[in-house]
Parts: sequence; structure tokens; C-alpha cells
Amino acid sequence: MEETTRHPASPRGPTLLLFVVVALFVLAAVAPWLVLRMGRRAFSLLSLAPLAGTVWVAAQGPAVLDGDPLVEVHPWVGTVGMELALRLGPLQWLMALVVLGVGAVVLAYCGWYFHEDSLGVGRFAGVLTAFVAAMLGLVLSDDLLLLYVFWELTTVFSFLLIGHDPARRANRQAAIQALVVTTLGGLAMLVGALVLGHEAGTHRISAILADPPGGTAVVVAVHLLLVGAVSKSALVPFHFWLPAAMAAPTPVSAYLHAASMVKAGVYLVALLAPAFADVAGWRAVLLILGLSTMLLGGIRALRQHDLKLLLAYGTVSQLGFLILVLGLGSRSALVAGLGLLLAHALFKATLFLVVGVVDRCAGTRDLRRLTGLRRRMPVVAVAATIAAASMAGLPPTLGFLAKESVFVALVDVARTGDGTGLAGAAGWLLLAGVVLGSALTVAYSVRFVWGAFGDRPVEEEPVVRPVRAGFAIGPVVLAVGSLALGFAGGPLTGAIASYADTVPAGDHHPALELWHGVGLPLGATLVTLALGALLVLARTPVERLQAGLTHGYSLENAYRGGVRLLDRTAVEVTAVVQRGSASAYLGIILLVVVLLPGSTLLGAWDGVSVRAWDTPVQAVIGVVVVAAALLAVRSRRRLRAVLLAGATGYGTALIFVLHGAPDLALTQVLVETLTVVVFVLALRRMPQYFTDRPLSRQRYWRMALGLGVAVASAGFMLVSVAARTAEPVSTALPAEAVEYGGGYNIVNVILVDVRAWDTLGEISVLVAAATGVASLVFIDTRGAGIRRVSQIPFPAGVRKQTTRPGRRAWLPAPRTLPPEKRSIIFEVITRMVFHTVIVFSVYLLIAGHNDPGGGFAGGMVAGLALVIRYLAGGRYELDEAAPVDAGRLIGSGLALAAVSALAPLAFGGSVLQSAVVDLHVPLLGDLHLVSSAIFDVGVYLVVVGLVLDLLRALGSHVDRQVLRERRAVDAATSEVSA
Repeated sequence: MEETTRHPASPRGPTLLLFVVVALFVLAAVAPWLVLRMGRRAFSLLSLAPLAGTVWVAAQGPAVLDGDPLVEVHPWVGTVGMELALRLGPLQWLMALVVLGVGAVVLAYCGWYFHEDSLGVGRFAGVLTAFVAAMLGLVLSDDLLLLYVFWELTTVFSFLLIGHDPARRANRQAAIQALVVTTLGGLAMLVGALVLGHEAGTHRISAILADPPGGTAVVVAVHLLLVGAVSKSALVPFHFWLPAAMAAPTPVSAYLHAASMVKAGVYLVALLAPAFADVAGWRAVLLILGLSTMLLGGIRALRQHDLKLLLAYGTVSQLGFLILVLGLGSRSALVAGLGLLLAHALFKATLFLVVGVVDRCAGTRDLRRLTGLRRRMPVVAVAATIAAASMAGLPPTLGFLAKESVFVALVDVARTGDGTGLAGAAGWLLLAGVVLGSALTVAYSVRFVWGAFGDRPVEEEPVVRPVRAGFAIGPVVLAVGSLALGFAGGPLTGAIASYADTVPAGDHHPALELWHGVGLPLGATLVTLALGALLVLARTPVERLQAGLTHGYSLENAYRGGVRLLDRTAVEVTAVVQRGSASAYLGIILLVVVLLPGSTLLGAWDGVSVRAWDTPVQAVIGVVVVAAALLAVRSRRRLRAVLLAGATGYGTALIFVLHGAPDLALTQVLVETLTVVVFVLALRRMPQYFTDRPLSRQRYWRMALGLGVAVASAGFMLVSVAARTAEPVSTALPAEAVEYGGGYNIVNVILVDVRAWDTLGEISVLVAAATGVASLVFIDTRGAGIRRVSQIPFPAGVRKQTTRPGRRAWLPAPRTLPPEKRSIIFEVITRMVFHTVIVFSVYLLIAGHNDPGGGFAGGMVAGLALVIRYLAGGRYELDEAAPVDAGRLIGSGLALAAVSALAPLAFGGSVLQSAVVDLHVPLLGDLHLVSSAIFDVGVYLVVVGLVLDLLRALGSHVDRQVLRERRAVDAATSEVSA
């Protein structure tokens, strides 16, 4: 079901917003296969998708900028009010162009960056394409909860990209660090989104921004959203994760810094600023953190010798600058900030791609070892110079237009406040701080260009390989964009200003222009360039000063210390509470049950009436069950205790029968039987008797705890039954089982229709249990030990028993057993009942929707048939009966159940919805078919696979161990005798 919302003023056809996002995710899924088939050329094909998306988004520009946004809404999780709501307004249009355009260039660049023998390129291609899709979904989201989903998807994909080479410790640590920091911020953001949506009555972002709610809760919610933005965009105190992320391949760094992940926080601030910039504390938080980050990043960038780290700290500085400008919330600041955002995307992507070219061709990124690259790669040097000029704010680049507009906005703030309340000393101090930060930007921009392409003496000049033309296309295209857009200030202003129309204009109409006239903004630019040039000329004293101020304190060290403390605390706590004693764990759990919920029984006992029995037969069975339980506790033989415990289970099954619950009784009997078999198989490797040590104080405590649990459990049942005040839901189940589930067996209809989600979860638990058994017991894979009788190697001189020609032996494996291990009577019984039991299991499976049975009961019966075959002929007979890998059988069952659950979606239904079909077939008569039977078949296969796994683990595997030990003893005895 689909809902498409259109602008009321100018109706538009169905949009393609969701299609573009989904198409990119689909392309990401097939990307590894494309790389496997085409090699590095696949990146060129992959880049066509975001390129096509860029063209389509650009084509929507005239209508979107004219006030006719694209809006698309699809119902999703209705219980929490979450929708697939996408919106392409002016801000989203600009961000989508950045995300898709830079993404296309970076993907095409990857085809030249990687070698043919590079490891993990296919996975990298898929994750990077998915990263583009997630970032696009983030900027298009018009639902706070949907935005959070894409927000965390970018976190996950960045984790995978940063940790691309898991063999390197730096990659692993950087990936985990980025994941932890941004996820914590994202959780705070989620709480803020929930609170804001609750206060506004909707999670639709456009509706919230059109009519912003107020109140203390909204202030808290907005600041929680800012925590997510600040952590994502690596502002102080979270700035340390971004430089560490440079362990990722350079294309990841280019996209991460220019168009995604870190830009998510900037985008969120720009999105919320028109509506919430006047919220208490908004400007104080963003201006202080933004300016601090700008200065800290710039200072740290001047100390770096690795070109990539230099740009990383430069990005930290620029992100602080962007948050500061957009956080002001004035109209001129928003226009300047969005211009700076576009400029930053172009020059930062260019510079990172240049670093990749330098690294691949010169073999190093250390500026102390680079020289002469200007002559050997002149085109790349020109592209880098243009991008660095834009970063420094030199005319006529786009960076200059944006930075000059920022100075205009800051001067307006300092003079009049421009609606921010910062007029006077606070405004002038802010302008001075930005001038100082911009001077640092000029200095590290020059440091980058001179370090990478300058001619200077070095100890050993690097060997530089020629730059292939395709390798340089990406940086050149982006650098040309930085230069060309410097002359397109008018159109850019019109495109960007449409987003800021809701904010009142100040003294100056905001504009991105090459010339703002002679005034304080121009003076601020000149001071910036002069201070930057002074820092460059005095770089030796500056480096000496920075070295003298070096200290060992940093937020990154604090983070690592906190992680070490957390790890150490976890180890110490685990050593106390996780001692490897199953009895201790069970005792703690049961003690909590008795003390906490059990204590509430004391105040809820009023009104409880007890009826001893409905019929005297129940009393007789109860006496037998209690007696068996007491004898099991007193038994010293393990096998006797198991059999007595089984008697309590069979007694419970009889009580179910007396209460008219044949399904429960059947399941109880089957589970109890299999449990006894499994216990008996396991007991072969355990002592015959329990310990004969005298009772200790600890055992008395255990007895008391067991008695307390028994009393509490009985009390829970009595109180819960007596507390019923409404009519039981079970009274309507017979009719609804037929109408809703198409079956007369209420229990089975509940399991495969009404509560099918629970059943799916339960069989998933069975799969996990089987996997645990296999991992604990099997050394090799599950199917490694499957051998038919025909595959058994016989020692030389031993004649293999065969049947007459033309006759196929049934139950052949007992012939492999020693005579003393065989039971002729049991073999005859097995021949008589095995097929009947299997047919009965299939009958229970098919008839379970209307009569007692079902997939679980049928699977248990089939499993018990396998138990009979195993007991009659040993492990080889088990392999004759089921020569399949139990893991594949379990997986097939779970997959079949999952497919049957999802299949209704293809026919317009809901998950796990059943279809009932009545047919009249000649000769067969009327057939009543229910699609949930397919789900039951999946349950059947899972149960059979689980039983087979248990038999192979505790039966066949133990048999082999016993045989090996016996052979070892016989060999040792022979040696002693000799």
C-alpha cells in the first residue's frame, strides 16, 4: 500500500525518491559479484548509478527551489508512528547533489586506486555503495525515526570501511573507536527524537519545523539531538575519532570527510537551525564547541607531516567552522554556511584524492620525503593548488565566496546582533576567533601544497611513477568545480537562499559574491591572509613553540584509558560472578525468583481457593509423581534418577490427558522420552553413582532453595488462576481457530497462525541450541563423520558380510557390531516398527491442523524413529537411516519456515498470514489446504535435524571415543603381554 504526498499548489506525479535509495542498496548487494566478474572496471559501472542520481536530482532543482518540494510517504511501522517519509526540499536538494556527485567521482576513482591483487575489493565496493545509499537516505528522510535508522546505517558502513583491512591493528582500533563514539551520540539523538516527536505529536520533520513546539522537554530534546550532531561531526570533545579514521583507504577518507558521515551532523544543525536556533543554550553550545574545534584542528594540522593526517585535522577545523556558522541561525549565516558546506565538499574531496595519487605514485605521504612532484605530476599539482586555494579562501574560488559571506554575516552579528543576541563584545570576539582560525587554515593549506609539490632538498628523492590519466580525472573534475562555481555566485545564492527564506533578513541581503565592497569583511579577509602568511614564514619558530607546548594529555588518551578501565572492570566482575559453575549460576537465578517475584505472593494470597482434585484419578497420579520425584532426589545411581525424573514427566502427561489436552500430553510424552534417551547417552561418560560424600552445609542450602522454588512456582499458578476477573480468551478460540486459521486443532492454530512469531523464535532457539551442541562436541564439521556401511574399511583378512546378489539388505549396520553388542529381538522390533513410526510422524504433521499433532510432534516422532535405528545398529545404522548433515536439515527447516512467513507479502498480505484453499479433486474428494502447513513442515525439519544432531553428538561421537579408548587399552595390554 502506498501513499504519495504532492505539493498542493502544483500537483506532481509519483516521485522516485525511494526508488533511488533502494536502487543504490540493490546495486551495493550485487557490487561484489560485479567486481568478481569485471575486476576494477566494475567501479566505473558502479559510479554510473550515483551519477544518474545526480542528474535526476539536478533536474528537480527548478521546481524544488521554486517552493515545490518532492514528498513521498509510505507506511512502515505503524505501531510507533514510523513512516518511510522522504522529502526533497532546497536543503536536501543541495545535500543530495553533494552525496551523489562526490560519491560518483570517488567510486570511479577507486578503479584506479586499487590494484588487481588488492584484497577485499569486492566487499569494499559493496559497502561503499551502500554508504552512499545510506547517506542519501539520511538527507532525504522526513521522519525523525527514519533519519535515525539511516544515521546508524552510516555508522555501521563507516565502521566496515575504516576497518577494511582487519589484519592491521590501527584499522581495527580506529573502526571500533568511530563506532563507539558515534553510536553513543546516536543513542542520545534517538532519545531526543522520541521526546521531540512526542511533544510535537508527530515525527514528521517538515511538520515539526513548520510549527515548532516549545517547553522544557523540547529544549532537552533539541540538545540531545545536538549531542548526536556534535559526535557525528567530530567536534570537541569527540574530535579524536576522525583523524584516527585515516587508517581507512584514501577513497573512504575522501568520501567520509567531503560528503558523508561527518557532514551528517552539519546537515542536522542546518536542518534544525531555522526553527530551533533560539532555543536556550543552542548558540552557546554550538559557537563555543565550533570555535574551539576550529582552532584546535588548525593548530594540530600545522604539526602533521603525513599529508592525510594534515587534511584530517583540517577537516576537524572546517567542521567546527561549519557548525559555528550554521549554528548562528541568522539568514545571512545560513546562506554563507551552506555555501561553505558545498565548497568544503569540493575542495576536501579533491585534496584527499590528490593524496591518494601521491601515495600510489610516490610511495609515501610524508611531506619530509616528497620533492619535485610539481614537475612530475603537473596536472595533479594544479588541481591540488586550486583546491587548497579554495580551502584557504583565496579568490576567485568558491571557498573565497563562502568565507567572505561568512565574514559579512559575522560583522552583521557583531554590529546589530542580526537576531542572534550577540551584538557587541561577544560578536566581535567571535569574529576575531574565526579570523584566527581562518589564518590557521591558510597556513596549513600552504603547508599541504608546499609539502606535496614543492622543490626542496631531501635525503632520498622518491621514485615517482607516471600518473595515469584516469587516476587524475577525479581530482581535476572536482577542482574545476571549485573554480567554476566561484563565478556562479548569483545562481548559487538563489539556490541556497530559498532554504533560508523562513529566517528574517538582517542589514545585508545574503549573497555569495566575489566583491562585497570595501569594508570590515574585506579587512577580515586581508588580516586572515596576512596572519596565514606570517605563520608560513615563521613556520620554524611556530613548530618550535608547538613542540615546547606538547603534553601527554588528550581526549583520545582519556578515551583509551576509559576503554581499558572498562575492560579491566569487566574482567574483574566476570571473575567474581562467572566462575564456570552451572550450579552457582542456576542458584543465583532461582534465588532471585524466590526473593523478588516470590515475595509478592505474601500480599496476593487473599481470595485464593484450592481444590484438591476433579477426579480421584488425578490424586493417584499426583501421588505417583511426588513419589517419583522424592525417589529421584534420594537415588544414588544416576540412571535410576533419570528414569524416575522421566516418570514425573509421564505423570504430568497423564494429568494433561485428564484435563482434555491431548496435544500437550502428546508433546510431553515425546519430549520426556527423548530427554531420557539423551540423558542415558550422556551418562555413558559419567560415573555410575552420585557422590557418596556426607551432606555439606551447601547441599542443605540447595535443598532449601529447591523447596522455596517449588513453593513459589505453585503459588504463582494458584494466584494467577484466582486473579482472573475477565472472561477467558479461550472461550472464543474454537470459533476463531476455524475462521482465522482454517483448523479445528486450537493448539496448532495458535502455534502456526496466532502466535507464529513465537514459534519462529522458538525454532530459532532450537537452531542455536543445536549449533551450541555441535560447536562443543564436534571437532570437524557436522557431516565429516557420516559414513555408510558400504564405506567401512575392513581389515585385511576379514571377510565383509554381504547379501545374496540382487537383494538389498535392510538394517545392515548391526552386522558391523560385535556379537555381544547385538540384540536380535530389538533388531526384529526395529524392522517391524520403524516404517510405521515414520508414517505416523508424517500423519501427525499433516493432520495436526485439525487433530492432535503438528510439526513439532511429528518431528519428535520421526526423531524417535531415528533413535530406534541407532539403538538397533549403532552409529553406522544411524547414517544409513539419515545420511544427511544435520546442520543442513536444520537450516533448511528454518529457511522454509521463514520463506513461508514472508511469502504472503508477495500476494499483498502480511507476514505469517495464512491462506485457506478448499478444492474438490476427483477421486480424492474435498481437500482443505492451509498455507501454514508449509510453516509446520519447516518446524518438522528443524526438530528432526536437532534430534539427529543430538544422536550424532552424544551417540555416534561418544561411540567413536569409546572405541578409540578401548583400542588404546588393548594395544597397551598387548605391549605389556609381549
